[in-house]
Amino acid sequence: MADNARAKKLADLIREVVAEKLQRGVKDPRLGTHVTITDTRVTGDLREATVFYTVYGDDEDRASAAAGLESAKGVLRSAVGRAAGTKFTPTLTFVADALPENAKTIEDLLEKARTSDAQVREVSSGAKYAGDADPYKKPDEDDSAGDDDEDATA
Repeated sequence: MADNARAKKLADLIREVVAEKLQRGVKDPRLGTHVTITDTRVTGDLREATVFYTVYGDDEDRASAAAGLESAKGVLRSAVGRAAGTKFTPTLTFVADALPENAKTIEDLLEKARTSDAQVREVSSGAKYAGDADPYKKPDEDDSAGDDDEDATA
């Protein structure tokens, strides 16, 4: 079993090699410049690598990019094997990264919160205090003298 540092180094190398090969070496039109390699993870035994990618475009572009990556898997694995120089080249698995969808969801929630805050700010702009402006009681000379008399009679 390899150590985590070696797996991390191999994962970084795989990410760089696959990104470079997609940019310059693979002539598949489905894998244009809109495919981005976001992360790579390698198992502890260095046998399997998961490559996360994003595709900027619509669902049709994502489907064609996934098919293109599956067809180019052998070429990409060969390039990784030449660059890594290890005894066994890890098998590559391509997984679409959920990062853009998660970011969109967070942006939608933040916009909803901003709208809600604006509505509350608008409603409260002409509001007046229900009681005094300062809701805290301040000790008066008269109140403290009256409290001592009540304690003495009890």
